[in-house]
Amino acid sequence: MLLYEHPLSSYAQKVKIALREKGVAFTAELPESFGTGSQDGPFATANPRTEVPVLIDGAVTLFESTVILEYIEERFPDPPLLPREPAERAFARITEEVCDTQYEAVNWGFGEILWFRRAEGDLAAHLRAQAAAQTRVLQDWLTGRLGAAAWFGGQDFGWADAAVAPMVNRSVHYGLGPEAGSPLALWHARVRERPSVAQTFAEFHAAAAKMAAASDLYTTGGRRREYRDHRLEWMVKSGGVEVVLAGLRDGNIRFPWPGGAH
Repeated sequence: MLLYEHPLSSYAQKVKIALREKGVAFTAELPESFGTGSQDGPFATANPRTEVPVLIDGAVTLFESTVILEYIEERFPDPPLLPREPAERAFARITEEVCDTQYEAVNWGFGEILWFRRAEGDLAAHLRAQAAAQTRVLQDWLTGRLGAAAWFGGQDFGWADAAVAPMVNRSVHYGLGPEAGSPLALWHARVRERPSVAQTFAEFHAAAAKMAAASDLYTTGGRRREYRDHRLEWMVKSGGVEVVLAGLRDGNIRFPWPGGAH
């Protein structure tokens, strides 16, 4: 089983956690063309969006992290990550959906300023403040969903925990983690001790340590960050339309397949 991934991708982290929870062996590979938008090579053949993760299981090739999670759950049902009751399954999927859209966009936007220096001075300060405020809102929402339970699935680690873990951990890395001693902070302390999560987080932190050195590659056009759907929305609604315009002018951002101005 081959997984095209990047250790910083929250979507790929979610899939790796699920595979490791189920004890499924896989080979992780960073595509050579990652970040270029190139439509040549095996990565683009597997996923024309040229986004990670991509799972290749024999003759089966899948992209889109939620679809991959569903495949893993059905292909390797034990131990289950989704609860049995329909309402509880829907609860887990809603938690994942908000993490994959709203939360991922906030984390991504903060990284654009921290790692890739897309803005400076007052604009950078404004975007950082927007990200911090929105992170608090999202963490409050997650705290409400967690309640007094040990895990988002109740007594057992599950689907929602795998989805939330990369998001909250990235906030912690940014210095935007939940308040010390809060239910969400205690959950993060528990989740990072699970072997599946600990290994995935270690890979994230090793990659994050190299981002400052690699940032020039993404701002000079060697690689281009993808301004997809909710990420583009976040940058515009949070006051960073100038960042988008500068990226278009300088040719160091891209939009998803098919086509689109670069």
